Amino acid sequence: MAENKRKVAVVGAGLVGMSFAYAALVDGLCDELVLIDIDQRRAMGEAMDLGHGLAFAGARTVVYAGSYPDCADADVVVISAGVSQKPGESRRDLLRRNAEVFATVIDPIRCSGFGGILLVATNPVDVMAYTAWKLSGFPAHRVFGTGTALDTARLRYLLGAYFQVDPRNIHAYVLGEHGDSEFVPWSQATLGSKSVYDVCDQSAGRFRAQEMERISEEVRDAAQQIIAAKKATYYGIGMALVRITRAILGGENSVLTVSALLQGEYGQSGVFAGMPCILNREGVDRVLELRLTPGEREQFARSCAVIRACCDELGL
Repeated sequence: MAENKRKVAVVGAGLVGMSFAYAALVDGLCDELVLIDIDQRRAMGEAMDLGHGLAFAGARTVVYAGSYPDCADADVVVISAGVSQKPGESRRDLLRRNAEVFATVIDPIRCSGFGGILLVATNPVDVMAYTAWKLSGFPAHRVFGTGTALDTARLRYLLGAYFQVDPRNIHAYVLGEHGDSEFVPWSQATLGSKSVYDVCDQSAGRFRAQEMERISEEVRDAAQQIIAAKKATYYGIGMALVRITRAILGGENSVLTVSALLQGEYGQSGVFAGMPCILNREGVDRVLELRLTPGEREQFARSCAVIRACCDELGL
């Protein structure tokens, strides 16, 4: 990793990559931001457009269009390259098309001499993070995906609205696949340090435990609702990428629900899935294993089985 500057490379100058780049500049996330895309003219235009707004940004950032050799001294490479999800199309339907894209992306990153963190945003993100890990040969702690970070943010937003509290005071997670088999371990969901179920039980009917399932379904279906309305999702994941990258560059040891390699946690191994992890400059420092109920462990195992089946289809 670079010692004297914070450098981030973005591979894929589409809606997700540029939502991240824009949010990164506004946030003052890094000192140097390089945009890489197969359409070099597109990357150059995006860099120019972003650069023209730097006078209004709160920090000095050098932004430019580059190529894979520019990854050599980057701290983080964010991969958002891939085909977009169509209305009605599941994330799993994207599998083979985006795996083909990664076959052309990962090798030149590796060959550049890159020694930082590989952060994957391309869907289906759990499978694509696994693909990036396998193709790159990098240590597992240096390769992970956005996982259920955005799903968790959606969950906390909806719970905050329901309980009429700041979402930052809601502690709850979405685990497993970033997709249809994801689930909320409600045994771990708290308002402050109080179980949401206890809050419901003691609310004299103001809040109902039955609403928790509705909220979890709304979280799971949120992406398809957005895609149906505006063809794609990108702002939320762009902001999630900024938050994850900030935790890495700042060495925060923050807990975020990224898609990382399971190595025995929750009884699962050899698969990437969304779960709380502690992130710092080295990437995934460790998995923060939650005390799940037997039923929740079964849900996690089923979700991992879905992801594993997709990985097996690729034959990696």
